[in-house]
Amino acid sequence: MTVVGERRDVLERIGLNPKYIDTISEQLAQSIENVVDEAGMSQKGCAEPMGKMFVSVAANLPPTPFVLEHRKRLLAYITNGRIASNTQLAAAIDYFTKSTRFEVAEFERACGVGVVTSPAEIKAAVTDQVNASIELIREKRYTTPVGTLLGKIRSAIPFADVAAIRAELDAQMLALLGPKTEADLKPQRKPKQAPATAATTNVSEPAVSIADIEKQYVGRALGSAVNPPALLEEHNRKYGTGRRTRFPPEPNGFLHIGHAKAMNFSFRMATESPGGTCFLRYDDTNPSAEKAEYIESIGENVAWLGHKPTETTFSSEYFPELYRLAQELIRRGKAYVCHQTQDEIKAARAERMAQKPSPWRDTSPEENLQKFEWMRQGRYAEGEVSLRMKIDITSPNPCMWDPIAYRIIYEAHPHVGDRWCVYPSYDFTHCIVDSLEHITHSLCTLEFEVRRDSYYWLLEALDLYRPAVWEYSRLNITYNVLSKRKLKALVMDRHVNGWDDPRLLTINGLRRRGYSPTIINEFCTRIGVTRADNTINMSVLEAIARQELDDTCHRAMVVVDPLKVTLTNFDEPEEAITGPLHPKRPEFGTRSVLLSKVVYIERSDFRLQDAPGYYGLAPGKQVHLKFAYHMTCTRVIQDSNGRVVELECTLDKDSTAKVKGILHWVSGVSPVEADVRLYSTLFKSPNPSDKEDWLGDLNPLSLIVCRGALLDAGFAASVKAGARYQFERVGYFIADTDSTPQRLVFNRIVELKESKEKREL
Repeated sequence: MTVVGERRDVLERIGLNPKYIDTISEQLAQSIENVVDEAGMSQKGCAEPMGKMFVSVAANLPPTPFVLEHRKRLLAYITNGRIASNTQLAAAIDYFTKSTRFEVAEFERACGVGVVTSPAEIKAAVTDQVNASIELIREKRYTTPVGTLLGKIRSAIPFADVAAIRAELDAQMLALLGPKTEADLKPQRKPKQAPATAATTNVSEPAVSIADIEKQYVGRALGSAVNPPALLEEHNRKYGTGRRTRFPPEPNGFLHIGHAKAMNFSFRMATESPGGTCFLRYDDTNPSAEKAEYIESIGENVAWLGHKPTETTFSSEYFPELYRLAQELIRRGKAYVCHQTQDEIKAARAERMAQKPSPWRDTSPEENLQKFEWMRQGRYAEGEVSLRMKIDITSPNPCMWDPIAYRIIYEAHPHVGDRWCVYPSYDFTHCIVDSLEHITHSLCTLEFEVRRDSYYWLLEALDLYRPAVWEYSRLNITYNVLSKRKLKALVMDRHVNGWDDPRLLTINGLRRRGYSPTIINEFCTRIGVTRADNTINMSVLEAIARQELDDTCHRAMVVVDPLKVTLTNFDEPEEAITGPLHPKRPEFGTRSVLLSKVVYIERSDFRLQDAPGYYGLAPGKQVHLKFAYHMTCTRVIQDSNGRVVELECTLDKDSTAKVKGILHWVSGVSPVEADVRLYSTLFKSPNPSDKEDWLGDLNPLSLIVCRGALLDAGFAASVKAGARYQFERVGYFIADTDSTPQRLVFNRIVELKESKEKREL
């Protein structure tokens, strides 16, 4: 619907081109009018650059209570010229999107208010980066990835004029390299990709079998790890020789892809052996950190990934037996109630060279049993006493320095309620429950290796069955973080939009992004399990995803950044154009779109100047509308700023000339607007965890929301939340759960794999 009346007058007064106004939806026009009125510019108007800033504010800031309360402050910065560049405005919008309070100093610092970058500072920053990259520049010459250099320079001077930075960089490269030689001017061929290393894992490599992994299954030998013949005989009599494993997450957060790897390993270890058994065990010994929602989410994640535990158990369900075994440990003189506080215990550990035992270490078993019972009865305050295992304070392994077995916590437990006020520690619980469940293969990541000594000490001290323990390296993936602490910081500080943000590698985030259980499990199987520390390239996961998506996704033509095209010689009624839903799967059926006098193409598929190797549309050039006919551009319509707002083209239905440019398009007959979210890497560096200021490495372009993408009405009517599609020549997308009947929302899963047939135009 065309914007008319007083609202249109307001938009024209802020410098917007009338033809651009014609493309604006009524809803966006109203939002812009509200912003302009709030800025005090409805009547007096402003120049176009400021007007475009008002449009950006209206389009990118949802009317949340925080935004509505403080937006006028942002607009004041724009109208008084203190926020004058698109870089500053993008930072301001980012601040409003992520903040819950408005702090003037913090806001101005984030947006570069008052920051003036002099030519000398620009020159110095460019010089620093050129010097840092001088070997690369000399090697690559004019094929040096300038975008990477510009990104690093802008990190140092984020609010400097981009054009000035580029001009200075070009000048310094010219001074360093001299004019372009004949060799520089030759077209550059892309080198063939080298085979991936073991550290990155090639998607074409065969999956690693459990049999191969088990050959590595040799842990550090400990005498305490050996089962006495009687215990081993009892185990074999009751449970046979099949593998028994467990996946034991602590329900204190949401699972991520590292847990998926552990899950995959544990379940495969069991299921790929005759009579194998795998438990899902909630390691729930800390009521302060655990919640019912985490328990529910973990169960859903395990089921969604397709794993079927033989039995689901909770460590908390073993509390009575664990308490009895703690009493037995006391009777054997191998545990004592200690009155030292946590701070005092930490201080004693810090002074280990003095080998200072707890003053209560040699209390009699009888007294310790009484005090332990008083702990259970709630006669002590939290932190006043704890039960400690009496191991070896002279050991070189800190995990043997009398670790805590029980502590007092006056909080109800999410699974067993308020029956207990004493709770066993991880060090006490984990090994005992492994033993009680007769686990044969206790699999955990390498940070638990130091606990192996105390693990077996406790089982030997209580004459319990001893599982075999094997540690493997944690999963690390480039451009991501997987530690619970860092993930929590990202969510709690609103750097991302919740635990299911598609940029996160949480299971819920991956699911919302469009990664299926098959993709995730194949990835976990493909990368294998070793003790070697390595980082897997994110491209491995993406390549596995593409294999599935290419085979299963219906195709659709969607224009993310529309450019209007009027076919001047198309006067007949609309023509139905038919194409397959999948080029290699005829059983999927066909789709039909209407060719009309107006169609929309991608703005990036048009250039004012043609160039060798460019297959898109240009003035006087012919291309092919996919499934339809050849089209030639005859006229370019631009606004007062030179921005192309419309093309006039002629259609040639009879031409059989071969053209390389094949463009996707959307019919002008009732096209439907949608939001398209373009996700990319959350961090700028491959290994953000290596950086002290890891949050400073966040990629500000990890999410770009394209509002106003166009879909054919027929396709839009068929879209279902959770369904995945290939947007031809754009990428693979999933219909997000935010979609409504009034507004569809799509998340990009991955981009299309580059090939000769799908090169960037």
